[in-house]
Formats: sequence, C-alpha cells, structure tokens
Amino acid sequence: MTRTRPATLVLLAVAGGAVGWLLEMVLVAMGSRAVVPPLTLAVTLVALAAVALALAWPVRQSVRGTVRRRVDPFQATRVVVLAKASSLCGALLAGLGGGVLAFLATRPVVASAESLWLAAASAMGALVLLAAGLVAELWCTIPPDDPKNGRGSAQLDGSGQATTHQ
Repeated sequence: MTRTRPATLVLLAVAGGAVGWLLEMVLVAMGSRAVVPPLTLAVTLVALAAVALALAWPVRQSVRGTVRRRVDPFQATRVVVLAKASSLCGALLAGLGGGVLAFLATRPVVASAESLWLAAASAMGALVLLAAGLVAELWCTIPPDDPKNGRGSAQLDGSGQATTHQ
C-alpha cells in the first residue's frame, strides 16, 4: 500500500470546500436554512481519531520491536486501511467544514456566533482525524533497510511477530 500523498489530501479538501460552499449557497437560494454541522460531529471525529491511534499503537510497538507481542498481519493491514481512510475522510470533511464556515462568515446577513463556532469545530475535528490517520499510517510503516550500520529492517513474519533481519 502506498503512503497517502499530500496532493490527494489537498485535492479532497478543496473539493470538500467547494461542495460545502455550493451546497449552502443552493440551500439558501432556494429559501431553506443553511445547514450547520452539530457539535456531535466534531466529537465523533475526534473519537474516531482516538480509535485509529489506539488500534495502530500495538502495530507500532511490534514493528519497532519494543514489545514481543504478536500482531496478526491481517489486523495490521486493516489498521493501515483504517488509517488511510481516516486521513482521506478527514481531508474531505475538513474542506466541507471550511466551506460551510466560509459561507457562513461571508454572508450579507450575519450568521450567529454559535453557527460559526459549530462549523469551525467540525472543521477542527476533521483536521484532528486527518492528522491521526497520517500518524497511524506512519506507525504501521515498516522501516527500510539501513545499509550504513548493517542493521536490517523490522518485518512481520508469517505469525505476525515483528522480526529484525540482518
């Protein structure tokens, strides 16, 4: 699996921002109320970030060789996929929250301060999810071989145990 590219994250954030802005503009133009994300969205995104980090921690310890605990390779694969999905979803939702925040902040009719804070909280929660996804993905990465000092890389063997090859 390839690492998440910054260009992909930026593209998703820009697309999310455009969708958020346009959705709010269409809703208000049709006479509906603007959609303001609830506080529970931000709390849920931060909780998902904590879950992604908690699941990646045992894989990190196994890869670094600090703990002799076996990690199932399939579990490690699932954690990496969750980490990548978290970073991509975090980028998209951060853009969406930013688009909603930008729309609410630039309206001719001033939005309530509560609406602005809720939109900002959802964007910040999405940024926390994005960062946690990238960190969890980094924790699940096997270090490359180091030919300088003669040390090999840690790898998961067939049983899921991290081993160091010389």
